[in-house]
Amino acid sequence: MAKIAFILLCHKDPDAIIQQAEQLTAVGDYMAIHFDASAPREAFEKISEALGDNPNVTFAKKRIKCGWGEWSLVQATLHAVEAAVEAFPRATHFYMVSGDCMAVKSARYAKNILDRDDVDYIESFDFFESDWIKTGMKEERLIYRHFFNERAHKRIFYWSWWAQRKLGLQREIPSDIQVMIGSQWWCLRRRTVEWILEMTRKRKDVMRFFRTTWIPDETFFQTLVRHLVPEHEIKTRTLTFLMFSDYGMPITFYNDHYDLLLSQDFLFARKISPEAKGLKDRLGRLYASERDDFKISDEGRDLFKFLTGRGRIGRRFAPRFWETEASLGRERELLIVACKKWHVAKRLLGSIKHHTDIPAIEYLFNEEDTPLPDLGGIQSTLGKRTRHRRALMRMLFDYYETDRLIICLDTANLDLMQDFMSDRSTTRLLEIECEFSDSYLIGHAMRVGLAGEQTPPETLEQLLPTIRYDVVYESDKIRDANFPNYLRLRELGSVDENAATLREFLTATDEVARGIAQTPYLYDD
Repeated sequence: MAKIAFILLCHKDPDAIIQQAEQLTAVGDYMAIHFDASAPREAFEKISEALGDNPNVTFAKKRIKCGWGEWSLVQATLHAVEAAVEAFPRATHFYMVSGDCMAVKSARYAKNILDRDDVDYIESFDFFESDWIKTGMKEERLIYRHFFNERAHKRIFYWSWWAQRKLGLQREIPSDIQVMIGSQWWCLRRRTVEWILEMTRKRKDVMRFFRTTWIPDETFFQTLVRHLVPEHEIKTRTLTFLMFSDYGMPITFYNDHYDLLLSQDFLFARKISPEAKGLKDRLGRLYASERDDFKISDEGRDLFKFLTGRGRIGRRFAPRFWETEASLGRERELLIVACKKWHVAKRLLGSIKHHTDIPAIEYLFNEEDTPLPDLGGIQSTLGKRTRHRRALMRMLFDYYETDRLIICLDTANLDLMQDFMSDRSTTRLLEIECEFSDSYLIGHAMRVGLAGEQTPPETLEQLLPTIRYDVVYESDKIRDANFPNYLRLRELGSVDENAATLREFLTATDEVARGIAQTPYLYDD
């Protein structure tokens, strides 16, 4: 009977990783873990200590820092695969999973499937001919060299790409390689894995090519398997069930999706919500059971399309798929900076970015040109951002792979503040109280179209009291809302006072909070 070595790449939630490893190895299977080197050391130590005595668990001998879209993800996978091949000589199959994956069938059922057909399960479609890539770069991923991370160094990433295109620095794809593309969630036979490892040692040209390919985890294994394995021994599909929203983001499953998941023609599912404790417990017990009477209807994707297109009556599948995206998630923290003087808030965010690693986004609901990642079009206009604001925020949390995010709002955006404050996430609001000179208010009037260059001074004088009142009124409305976790940063406040406020807002150390509070020229116009 098949014996599975699970290849797990993870970077957070050590308790969940420990539970996952214990559940999957309890029936005699194996697991090789690569824990991101950029994650807290204590988290890795916790996992190592908890699983160190488990003979069916091993760890990648080398831990590296991983970044989305980088070669580092493939390299981390290879490190884990090498560890698994060495540690588990009886493993017949190697199955790639993430910390968000869980089995939706029993081990008995899964192994019968793997024993039935002597094949590799991996999505493997022609890179150029298929329409697997829906948005963003396509051939540019391959024909140009990518040395920088698009998320971490966006400007230099696109500058490098532009410069290569301008100078005609296209590169050749290795002549005997047909580049393929597909999901990174594969299940490969031992022989195939050993061939891949051998090829990584012999074909330095192929390795050099993929090291500077953008998002190589969607092409590397997919290409090598097709190169090494006869076509009739490849099933071009994944055994992991996953769905995506219209905006290209993965759908998250919750407690009441148990029956739906079991009915799909897959062995695992991704992504299981961290909040779905009941679902995780039931699926954990399921894998260790002897059950093999699964009725496969495979209606998941069609049901999703129906529900999102038509809505529904009743609560059969609560929470609704689309409503789960409307909540940011109970485990997340949204930090809102509200300020009428946008330049002051932007300076504060710049200082926060300098002193912390919290992703921060400027006035995304107020400025059309706020730099945002490509999220399938939902980010393209202010109207779409506002209309789909919770879905947008959830995508941004997922994009930056964080549970903490800072945004800026104008003090006039009370409706957005109220909406975010009503979410299940932890939301904190920091209002920056600024002093407003007459010259600033006149400039503000011109920016919003209340006055122009030719407006007489007498008219401006008449406008000033009204404009000042409006600014004060917006601030009063925020305070009158009695939001929980509401804090104020005052231009006239002392460094000690403002440092204490920032310490509470950011849950930062005294040193970090004081450093931000002392930001030079923070309030200058």
